[in-house]
Amino acid sequence: MSTGAQGKLHLIPVTLGDDNARAALPQSTLEIVIALDYFIVENEKSARRFLKNIAHPKPLQQLQLVLFDKTADARRAIELLQPLSAGRSAGVLSEAGCPAIADPGALLVAAAHRAGLRVVPHTGPSALLLALMASGFNGQRFAFHGYLPVPKDQCRSEIARLERESCAHDMTQIFIETPYRNDALLQMLLETCNDKTRLCIASDLTLASETVRSATIAAWNRGETGIGRRPSVFLLYARGTCRA
Repeated sequence: MSTGAQGKLHLIPVTLGDDNARAALPQSTLEIVIALDYFIVENEKSARRFLKNIAHPKPLQQLQLVLFDKTADARRAIELLQPLSAGRSAGVLSEAGCPAIADPGALLVAAAHRAGLRVVPHTGPSALLLALMASGFNGQRFAFHGYLPVPKDQCRSEIARLERESCAHDMTQIFIETPYRNDALLQMLLETCNDKTRLCIASDLTLASETVRSATIAAWNRGETGIGRRPSVFLLYARGTCRA
């Protein structure tokens, strides 16, 4: 059990682009961030940009930023949490969106729980939840699959499997792609899925360039299908389209 002398691990959502962070984050979250001077970050460059964007009152050179990315392990997590045992609180910053959601921060959070430290999640943008909200698909039953396989045959096979599972269990399937592969993935979805299956693509969420389109595969095939290299979330919903 944690004690009053221990610091807290604050999970701070980061904006999904370079637009004004103060417009995307609640005041309560901002107040926590500006009170911290120790940050565990996925990417130091983006973390500095975010802290500058929110006008952190301390000069950036006076803030301690330590890296915890996909190469970090449990031993590194324990090391970075040592200051919390001595009473110093820390903020965890993903490169974009919420820490520990499609992000290596989950390993850090697990280590904090094992150490008896208090973990505090804060409100802010999550591309996955925003996309699900805007899709019109089933928000009661859904699954996030991260990145689909890169080889074309494997990717098409996985798309077909996810479509069958969506139909059989009335669930929304959510996945993402590296931006430069967006259009290739969309083309595979259009070639693989049933015309009645519904596809939503949410791009540049919370930014001025935000777009969300939710339509059947048939409708997607009739219209403009380019996404470009924008951060996007893909959602597939195949209710009522099961093939015999």
